[in-house]
Amino acid sequence: MLKRLFDLIASIIGLIILLPIFLIIAIIIKTNSKGPVFYRQWRVGLNNSEFRVFKFRSMYMDADKRGLLTVGGRDPRVTPIGYYLRKYKIDELPQLINVLIGDMSLVGPRPEVRKYVDFYTAEQMKVLTVKPGMTDNASIEFIDENELLSKAEDPEEYYIKELIPLKTKIYLAYVENQSFLIDLQIIFKTVVKIFR
Repeated sequence: MLKRLFDLIASIIGLIILLPIFLIIAIIIKTNSKGPVFYRQWRVGLNNSEFRVFKFRSMYMDADKRGLLTVGGRDPRVTPIGYYLRKYKIDELPQLINVLIGDMSLVGPRPEVRKYVDFYTAEQMKVLTVKPGMTDNASIEFIDENELLSKAEDPEEYYIKELIPLKTKIYLAYVENQSFLIDLQIIFKTVVKIFR
């Protein structure tokens, strides 16, 4: 109950404060490349249900048809402004809308696309017993995930066999030990990590 109340208040305040910045970003995105301001992708959330996540569009149109994983600075699908939106995690800020409507929480395991959830073991599926979040300890640990993928010979195989097990292990630790204090610590660590 406290977590939802905090999510609700923080998302409302965040959206109000960030609205002028969102408008500026929207104008830049529209003048930078063709397509909508937002990219909405289906993700898997609480109780294995699907929802559409909000993100600022950082890729050229139909880029997801050429693969779901982004492989760092060398990915030609990323727009010029998209590179910076991704680097500083600004593309994720519209997920405050998802938090507001209740699909997500500020803190929780990052929501995955169905294709990769299908690789989860029965144990890893326990990740879906809590709401997904905008940030978590795995997001902090693997903040350079795109660069790691760019160095892999087969990025998708590396993601499935190496990163999914590592990230879900961190997710499960959160599920087992979640608390309001831990959420506040993760939010603080996320902000520090991004702007270091």
